[in-house]
Amino acid sequence: MAITGIICEYNPLHLGHKKQLDTIRAADPEGSIVCIMSGNFVQRGKPAIFDKLRRAEAAVKCGADLVLELPVTAALSSAEGFASIGVRLLGSFCDVLSFGAETGNAERLLSTAQALLSAEFSERLKEELEKGLSFPAARQAALERIGVDGDILTRPNDILAIEYCKAILSQNSRMKPVPIQRQGDYHGLTADPENPSATAVRQLIQENRDWQTFVPETAAGVFAGAAVHTLEAGERAILARLRTMTDEDFEALPYGSEGLWRKLMHQCREKATLEEILTAVKSKRYTRSRLDRMVMCAFLGLTAQDLTSPAPYARVLALNDKGREILKTARQTGWYPNIGEKADHPYGAIENRCGTLYGLFSTGTPETPDVEANYRVYYQK
Repeated sequence: MAITGIICEYNPLHLGHKKQLDTIRAADPEGSIVCIMSGNFVQRGKPAIFDKLRRAEAAVKCGADLVLELPVTAALSSAEGFASIGVRLLGSFCDVLSFGAETGNAERLLSTAQALLSAEFSERLKEELEKGLSFPAARQAALERIGVDGDILTRPNDILAIEYCKAILSQNSRMKPVPIQRQGDYHGLTADPENPSATAVRQLIQENRDWQTFVPETAAGVFAGAAVHTLEAGERAILARLRTMTDEDFEALPYGSEGLWRKLMHQCREKATLEEILTAVKSKRYTRSRLDRMVMCAFLGLTAQDLTSPAPYARVLALNDKGREILKTARQTGWYPNIGEKADHPYGAIENRCGTLYGLFSTGTPETPDVEANYRVYYQK
């Protein structure tokens, strides 16, 4: 009876996610499943299409026992930071970490992760970056220079899977990595009937087309009538923030090293739209995902210091009776998440600010700020 952890976003929860939950449950019917899920903002630097409480409720109804919120400072981190904090939070009480990967071979993923943690790789990476390559390209080239097939770093799920393995190794976590081979195209724009991509499902939702076919029936019921959130809907709010930021505000942003913050600052003061700003700043060296996260951090008022400071707790978003028992055991081992209560900690102010700004991304009437939503928990008996 193992406790299996999943680091996820469920943006939204679709048939592929349900397949993973069912696979875990079939392998260990008496075991438990704990998810740590991004809240209202996701690692791509975008707002989640549905709010965190609905997505957490859908997860429990589809097979999870406990859903914790990945702190927003982790959710908007690089893939390495996203994975590292997720592993740290789950590692206190989970036996297994399950994740999707194009490479369903745990040994290969672990050996690649070990190579990426080596001193030799760090030296080669530095040399490749000095050539002006983007970080992903430099990483792949450096890996190949030390005799490891870098092709594995070209597949999106494998990249994140390796970051999970790196975190497990570097933290000496007791969790065993268990990859589940990912079927279908992760970035596919046409929804596969059995293995749809979240990208395709979000597109269908935004276009008000038939998306319910590609999510579990129970999840579709939870999402029915929910407000839809997109980056485009909040563009003017983002631009208002960017155009009123000071030089010091830009300098304090995460991901802004090597003068990138200055380049972003100038374009924000010259270009009319968000797309024009990002297109002008993007280069061979700086990936679009890095810029998207940087801009979202600017809008939310998150600094580089905020992202490097560890969150003091993880909130509980949803649970059932089995999940409640998991929490009781977790308390006995010293791991004590904040459960639906206002934390007397400065980090609570960050969460509240991000929570109130999320409603500005609604495609309908902008939502009234709902601070109390940060403290609600969905419970299913």
